[in-house]
Amino acid sequence: MDPFLILLVGIVVVVGGILWLRLHAFLALVAGAFIVAALTPSDAIVQHALDKGMSQEAAYELSEQTIGERVANKFGGTCAKIGILIAMASIVGKCLLESGSADRIVRSTLKLLGEPKAPLAFMSSGFVLGIPVFFDTVFYLLIPLGKAMGMRTGRNYLFFVLCIVGGAAIAHSLVPPTPGPLFVASALNVDLGLMILGGMVVGIITCIPAYFFAMWASKKWPLPVRGSEDVSLEELEKLAQRDESQLPPLWLALIPIFLPVVLIAGKTVLSAIFNKVSGGELAGWQGGLLGLFDTLGNPNIALAIAAAIALGTLARQQHTDRDKLAATVQSALAGGGLIILITAGGGAFGGVLQQTGIGSRIKDLSDAYQIGILPLAFGVTALVRAAQGSGTVSMITSVGIMAGMATSPEQLGFHPLYLALAIGCGSKPFPWMNDSGFWVVCKMSGMTEIETLRSHSVLLTLMGFTGIIVVMILARIYPMV
Repeated sequence: MDPFLILLVGIVVVVGGILWLRLHAFLALVAGAFIVAALTPSDAIVQHALDKGMSQEAAYELSEQTIGERVANKFGGTCAKIGILIAMASIVGKCLLESGSADRIVRSTLKLLGEPKAPLAFMSSGFVLGIPVFFDTVFYLLIPLGKAMGMRTGRNYLFFVLCIVGGAAIAHSLVPPTPGPLFVASALNVDLGLMILGGMVVGIITCIPAYFFAMWASKKWPLPVRGSEDVSLEELEKLAQRDESQLPPLWLALIPIFLPVVLIAGKTVLSAIFNKVSGGELAGWQGGLLGLFDTLGNPNIALAIAAAIALGTLARQQHTDRDKLAATVQSALAGGGLIILITAGGGAFGGVLQQTGIGSRIKDLSDAYQIGILPLAFGVTALVRAAQGSGTVSMITSVGIMAGMATSPEQLGFHPLYLALAIGCGSKPFPWMNDSGFWVVCKMSGMTEIETLRSHSVLLTLMGFTGIIVVMILARIYPMV
């Protein structure tokens, strides 16, 4: 059976299951994985295994596995790569909220930049918080502060809303440890430290046009501060007047966010510096320092350290007893466990898609029609995103299709990092009513559906297309081959 036909059937099952049957994303992805695995012929599995460097004997053994075994192996492999990371990131995010650390970061940023630069403060705060905390949660946290600022200034409310959206949304798609970029980096064998650095660079650049669009939109369509179902205007006033003595110091609030980034990216940065300075001959202390970062910079350990510090901060601020801390962890893991299931289900779906040989067929197509791999990855991700709504699911689906083309930098002509970033940028365009984030922004901000479409949706689409242009330029001038 042709890989493109199998791909089409798989996408119809996943997208149709989510949109028409209203299945949970996990169930739709696993159902798609089982159907794709059932439709894949044995010779395609053998060829895929041989292309991956497996021996002929191992390739035939893989082709003889049952459908359930192949799906379960891909599911388990994904859990092994990202399970602990997402669980720890969930604990960090929950503790940042409950301890007041996130609130402290926002207030300190506003004080540093001043009220005239409040939009920039919201965008930078959203970006920073969007690295360890899921987009919906960041928006829940910041929109009351945005409303309070809009009430205090009497203007620029839409400017504040869009800056929150822009900063948090782009970090959510490009910078691990959020599930989408974490999974894509893992699937393409991109070093996590490199993915963090690359995602931050591209994300910050895409925030520039987003900032100016938000400024223009706020002048074009002035938006008054409105109450919403979750919070009244009276409650917003109370929030804005909360005593800062209840919040942790800024340095302590920032540690759970920046420490894992430093530890994970530290080895990559130091290794490049030491090799350039010493010409490849490392001194003893340099090797020891790299070894320390190699241990502590393991993503699982780095996020576990951050989670421990975040829990300690929560206990310090609220004098929380062990039962309350346990309840906080349980609540965080309940949400994180759901994300792990969805991500691992997507890993199973993408893994069996690769066994169809779809990567080789897409490469042949791109060569025949001279379609660049980066815009192709961006386009595939954007189409899946528009069809079913979830940016994370679109990234997971797209990397399953494109991963077969990223066996080496020499084959691509550039480092797989750029392919991962192109997929992340492709998850931004065309958010509309089938996207849960669309409704979070719409209902929490008090905007109507039309107002949300012409502001929020256009903003993210602009950021996605800006991002792919930046990625293509970087891949051209600095391919890292």
